Amino acid sequence: MEDLLTQTNYAIDTFYFLVMGVLVMFMACGFSMLEAGMIRAKNTSEILTKNVALYSISCIMYLLFGYYIMYIDGTEGAWLPSFGWLIGVENTAEEIVAGTAGGVATDHSERSDYFFQVVFVATAMSIVSGAVAERMKLWAFLIFAVVMTGLIYPVQGMWTWGGGWLSAAGYSDFAGSGIVHMCGAAAALAGVILLGPRAGKYGPDGHVNAIPGCNMPLATLGMFVLWFGWFGFNGGSELKLSNVDEANAVAQVFVNTNIAACGGLVAALILARLWFGKADLTMALNGALAGLVAITADPLSPPAFWAMIIGAVGGVIVVASIVLLDKIRIDDPVGAISVHGTCGIWGILAVALFPFNEDATILGQLIGIAGIFLWVFLAAGIVWYVLKLTMGIRVSEEEEMSGVDIAETGIEAYPEFQQAA
Repeated sequence: MEDLLTQTNYAIDTFYFLVMGVLVMFMACGFSMLEAGMIRAKNTSEILTKNVALYSISCIMYLLFGYYIMYIDGTEGAWLPSFGWLIGVENTAEEIVAGTAGGVATDHSERSDYFFQVVFVATAMSIVSGAVAERMKLWAFLIFAVVMTGLIYPVQGMWTWGGGWLSAAGYSDFAGSGIVHMCGAAAALAGVILLGPRAGKYGPDGHVNAIPGCNMPLATLGMFVLWFGWFGFNGGSELKLSNVDEANAVAQVFVNTNIAACGGLVAALILARLWFGKADLTMALNGALAGLVAITADPLSPPAFWAMIIGAVGGVIVVASIVLLDKIRIDDPVGAISVHGTCGIWGILAVALFPFNEDATILGQLIGIAGIFLWVFLAAGIVWYVLKLTMGIRVSEEEEMSGVDIAETGIEAYPEFQQAA
């Protein structure tokens, strides 16, 4: 009877893990729609091409190399990963019952573990696509995606979730405010610095020229799809569902995830009204996402009220960060660096600042922030720079003005409309 219960729990947890992975996979749709709505119409087909291609590249590279680097045959507290390929052998019923499974995942199928982890990798890469939108060459971006998802992301993932040196230093990150979101933002920041701003974004006197997105309904849909997928992102990171304590924990994670998004959206909307005199929809959308990123570092420990506060602080921070980055001429068309980077840092620190997670310390969180950011920013910067020297990373001025849809894909997203420069 006990053997049957063990196998049943394994099946339940595997199924839960797979369903949560499917929810996170749907976030690829959310990123695509959000980015397509927040940029100009003449660049829509190209950004969609980047998003569908980066998802596929992420899955391939993480299958071939990334999962092995991150989780298989590693040494506790290590700096350097083990290098190999593919995702190892599957657990057997006999091993699970005996408690001798040799794979990474013993509470659920190792294939379900790979599937859940790979959609996180794609999420980190999706962050990059929005920040470099409207002026980056398609194929340079896709080559970068190969290195990012096959090496850069997995190495810092091994340092943290894989039991490496950041984990040993006490870094705590439940579902990836730093490991996924700040990681993607750091790679994006390195690319944006080398790429430069869009033509006409900044005036010679420091004036910031707004470049409105083409489709606010689509951007709003994208935000809600991401919000929906985040329940899988955070809920699945509990890893189990098959007993009362785990079921209660999953419910708490869902409640905190939802209320943090609400707090972030309302706070950003109020601040935008006070600061700009208008209820800026784009700030509200990014405020919800900021709240989600902020709570992702620990959606389990805080009571719901404090999760709302953490999300609301994220909503305030994202508005200020977007304005500040524009002041220093960091051109991010969708606000990805602010949402995922600045608010990712806030979420990591909040784990230790609020007295709900007894295992987290400010020192451990600061070490984690520094370790992840420096590795990703420097490694990504080297890759971007090599691409810039060899094949170039920016489209020509003429191609940027006419739109990268025609230059890169040959397909206009809205061919019935006259495109304006």
